[in-house]
Amino acid sequence: MSAPTIVYLHGFRSAPASVKAAALAKAVAALPEARRPRLHVPALEFSPARAVAEIGMWVRANVAAPERSLTLVGSSLGGYYATCLAERLGAKAVLVNPAIRPYDDLVAYLGAQTNLYTGATFVVTESHFDELRALAVPRITRASRYFLLVQSGDELLDWREAVAFYVGAFQHVEGGGDHGFQGFEAQIPAILRFAGVADG
Repeated sequence: MSAPTIVYLHGFRSAPASVKAAALAKAVAALPEARRPRLHVPALEFSPARAVAEIGMWVRANVAAPERSLTLVGSSLGGYYATCLAERLGAKAVLVNPAIRPYDDLVAYLGAQTNLYTGATFVVTESHFDELRALAVPRITRASRYFLLVQSGDELLDWREAVAFYVGAFQHVEGGGDHGFQGFEAQIPAILRFAGVADG
């Protein structure tokens, strides 16, 4: 069986240097080499279509059996991408306060934006929303390959939409918190178990 591979997909205006990505990388690095999964944390293209296409290309080039060994971990917009890719590749996905309808949620961000970590600037246009709509998954096909993590205090997205969309999936719902998911580090052991990383 192939060793587990985890791909972390960051959110809108985020980057591989995000707090959750760094926490996951630290936890993986601390594992004994025999248990350590391969972790890939790419800088996602601004274009949704290109972002998903590039991750798909990386997986096809680097993961022999994604339906058995790949887990995508996506935060916010990254959760939307992770769901699209999980359906296409047959992989598992962990969704952290995921976007369900980003083509609606991001309308307020139309125009010039700045990446919160890198300082890079980009422009959100109507074509961005068209690409997001084209990636939409009407409904998940196998709930058991999804693990949802949401906090009710998310100030940007309605956690109830995610609970309804991922009905039947493994779900961890916490009261309070925020969009960044407070206490994410405490959930990493469960994420690693879901990804097939053996307990020590």
